[in-house]
Amino acid sequence: MFLAGLLLLIAGGEGLVRGASGIARHFRISPMVIGLTIVGFGTSAPELLVSLEAALTGQPGLAIGNVVGSNIANILLILGISAVMAPLVIPIRKMYRDFGFMLAAMALMWIMLLDGMIGRLDGAILFMGLIGFLAMAFFSGEVEPIDDMPLPSMPLAWAMTLGGLVGLVLGAGLLVDSASTIARSFGVSEAVIGLSIVAIGTSLPELTTSIIAALRKETEIAVGNVVGSNVFNVFGILGTTALVTPIPAEPRFAQVDMVWMAAATALLVLAALKLGTLPRWLGLGFLTLYAAYLAMMA
Repeated sequence: MFLAGLLLLIAGGEGLVRGASGIARHFRISPMVIGLTIVGFGTSAPELLVSLEAALTGQPGLAIGNVVGSNIANILLILGISAVMAPLVIPIRKMYRDFGFMLAAMALMWIMLLDGMIGRLDGAILFMGLIGFLAMAFFSGEVEPIDDMPLPSMPLAWAMTLGGLVGLVLGAGLLVDSASTIARSFGVSEAVIGLSIVAIGTSLPELTTSIIAALRKETEIAVGNVVGSNVFNVFGILGTTALVTPIPAEPRFAQVDMVWMAAATALLVLAALKLGTLPRWLGLGFLTLYAAYLAMMA
């Protein structure tokens, strides 16, 4: 199951990047827009399923922790590994609105967590933010020049994209379940499994997609995937979940975890503004910070 999950993740990530890139070129849409929307939202499907199920089964801590933890992992773990594999260009002139939405989503979530409850009104406000983000992404996207590279047919590009998404979701599920079973057989505690394997497991689609995109020099898709996922996690996943059922929030989320999420987001924005890239040394720094976050939770 572990090997099958790994193969599905690799194949799914490759199909998603190739298909999404083909769709972008067909419509002459910037790969960044595709990364922010189809790829970013599609790879967040596991988080959506986990948060909805957790809220409906009376596990509000898991529903909120999944969103906060995934956003931290997206920046520190996923961009960290991707940058170590291949330095990432961050086109801030193209992405300043997207970074603005990511910062606004984080600030809104932090404010809503302060009173200990994310209610249906909060959910509606967050979901409206998602609609605004989608409208901005598509209407402000630059038209790309036509290139000479061969294009896959449109049906094939969509099939590769959707097939890649399915492969990523199924592969992540197999990998999390099998890794948890293997860990238990070695006597690893449930707490450690939950904080590491399961928390990182729902971010595996983003991780796989960003690494493959970075290696294929599709750095706009790699960065757009993380920014889009972080926006969707707050506006889409938390918004949808709160609309279905109000979510009580433990004080630790506002007092501890949101501080880490804010710090990670601020570091990414500073790198974009000052460097315009995410070099290998900073990728290593992100990974070190993520290790410190896991150590703090344990």
